[in-house]
Amino acid sequence: MARSKIQPSTRRLSEVARHVVIPQGIVTTGWPAVESKCREFGVEFDEWQRGLGRVILGKRSDGVYASTIGGVTLSIPRQVAKTFLVARIVFALCALFPGTKVLWTAHRTRTATNTFKSLQGFCRLRKVAPYVASIRVANGEQEILFTNGSVMMFGAREAGFGRGFDEVDVEVFDEAQILTEKALEDMVAATNQSRHPHGALLFYMGTPPRPVDPGEVFAARRAEALSGGSVDAIYVECSADRDADPDDHAQWAKANASFPARTPLRSMLRLRKNLPSVDSWRREALGIWDEAANVGALRGWDALADPASRIASHHQWSLAVEPLDPEDPAKSRWASVGVAGRTEGGRLHVEWMKHDEIVKDDGSEWIEAYIVGAWQAKRIPIRIRPNAPEGAFIAPLREKGVEVDEVSGPDTARATEQLINAVRTKALVHIGQRSLDVAVHAAVLRAVGDATTWAQRPRRSGQSPSIEITPLMAVTVALGGVPVAAEPEMFFAVT
Repeated sequence: MARSKIQPSTRRLSEVARHVVIPQGIVTTGWPAVESKCREFGVEFDEWQRGLGRVILGKRSDGVYASTIGGVTLSIPRQVAKTFLVARIVFALCALFPGTKVLWTAHRTRTATNTFKSLQGFCRLRKVAPYVASIRVANGEQEILFTNGSVMMFGAREAGFGRGFDEVDVEVFDEAQILTEKALEDMVAATNQSRHPHGALLFYMGTPPRPVDPGEVFAARRAEALSGGSVDAIYVECSADRDADPDDHAQWAKANASFPARTPLRSMLRLRKNLPSVDSWRREALGIWDEAANVGALRGWDALADPASRIASHHQWSLAVEPLDPEDPAKSRWASVGVAGRTEGGRLHVEWMKHDEIVKDDGSEWIEAYIVGAWQAKRIPIRIRPNAPEGAFIAPLREKGVEVDEVSGPDTARATEQLINAVRTKALVHIGQRSLDVAVHAAVLRAVGDATTWAQRPRRSGQSPSIEITPLMAVTVALGGVPVAAEPEMFFAVT
């Protein structure tokens, strides 16, 4: 009995992905030629894959790939066919453009070998074989050589593969959740002399990293994309809801666009049974990020410390209050007053002026008295988010004569992006306050509607309370009041 043909899914990329971030300025795409070549090979794509292919091969008016600088990052669960799609795109590019050089790397030898073996089988297809000159299968030298001079090379980063190449046109970083900065430094330079007419392509694809993985590179790419800081990169994430029941098949379908038509129920059940824990299942099968991995957004923070730094102009300040813990309403809460401005050299500077428990041991509260005193001394409006816990202090402070600037959600998101970009470009300095450093490394990025900002790491049942992050929140909101381009302003000292 003949096997029935699976009908391609008609769901669009926007319908299957939680996040789709695309570069600016795309006016055309190289996808039609690639899809036509794949169709010649007998390959058929789902509609969401076609949409992703159009974006990946999108070009600006100069004919260069719009993502050639920032690359293509795919956070997609296992068994969704991301490797299938990228491999077919890359294979077709090799067939279409003579002399194309591809490096396909994974962290583990087994993963790289599995992809290579899968493409070996593809090369044997009647309509594909005429494009292949030879296949080298020796360990460490796994290659597909094309009749037009193109080549695909496969290897594992753990075995040192990827160093010493040049004139590379495409690099694929599989298992990108285990991609170190050192490996990236060793390999990305190989594309500097790419001769591809539309520019080099870099693919970063994987699943959310485990807490023990060196996932800073992958997490940072996600954080930059979700913060709105990616203008020349692609980021696509497929995932179930954060609070998803791990055995809810509707959530499986939300995370996996190939389920149940191309990835049958038995395959998902097999994966569910063989993954070591529910957390592994959430990451690898449902694509749910452990937001602790988002610390990559501010990687490099520690190196920006300068205890001697001082604000010389553009003084701004802000209040942040820790939310009430619903699991422990009696828990002591903290608050921070943060300050931001520019140094004499023009660098952005952030620090906290006051960071303490809201209620002191004697039962007194310090927030209103402290802010009123600072206002009377400096006469600088304080920035406060009205929809955050600190919003409760707006009315009492105004009654005492303090000028308050209310900060909206979009303004907070822009301030968060400003802080991320300042750290990334080393345009910021801080004085190395331990509680602020702890908050930086404990905070997570969370999107609420169109706004993205910091949040406390969610606490799961049985775990200790989350680390409070008011120092980071306060300096972020304060920084949002500092003009992006410094202008002359009278001096305000920080006390």
